[in-house]
Amino acid sequence: MVTQAETKTLYTPEEYLEFEIDSDIRHEYNNGEIIPMTGGTPNHNRISGNLYIALSLSLKREPYETFHVDQRLWIPATESYAYPDVMVLPKPIELQMGRKDTVVNPCFIAEVLSLSTQNYDRGKKFVAYRSIPTFQEYLLIDQYEIHVEHHVRTAVNQWLFSEYDDPTVTLSFHTFEFQVQIADLYENIDFLES
Repeated sequence: MVTQAETKTLYTPEEYLEFEIDSDIRHEYNNGEIIPMTGGTPNHNRISGNLYIALSLSLKREPYETFHVDQRLWIPATESYAYPDVMVLPKPIELQMGRKDTVVNPCFIAEVLSLSTQNYDRGKKFVAYRSIPTFQEYLLIDQYEIHVEHHVRTAVNQWLFSEYDDPTVTLSFHTFEFQVQIADLYENIDFLES
């Protein structure tokens, strides 16, 4: 016997997009499920904002475009939609066929980890992101303590993993010329708020 809690309504990507247009909050889409994106904490927003501002200033006049929080990404191989915290795309950006609001070609993605999403961000979401041919670099930033995980594609199906807990370390990116001190990602962060 299947209980009501065990049955899930599954949606097509088209149904999701229609639902998302009329929604007051953002949702991701994965394996037929529509997943509400709950509001982030102040620390989550500060960290993603710190990275977004640093990237935007550094990549100004470069052949890249930087997006923050509300830009939807289509991942064809897994038929899923996501809203990464920060994304960088090479210019010209590529849109999902037939859409004006959904990109498909990020080279860099960053996620700020929360208790409810950290396993997904490190696991299935990273697997989905790796299926994107242009995707080269992934940054995971903990919002509860100083801890940064950095993944860089080194070859087909090969990724180099580094992690940092020292705020004085300067993180160097590989996809484009950019460096940021770990302390700058955590500027104005009060870990007691988390």
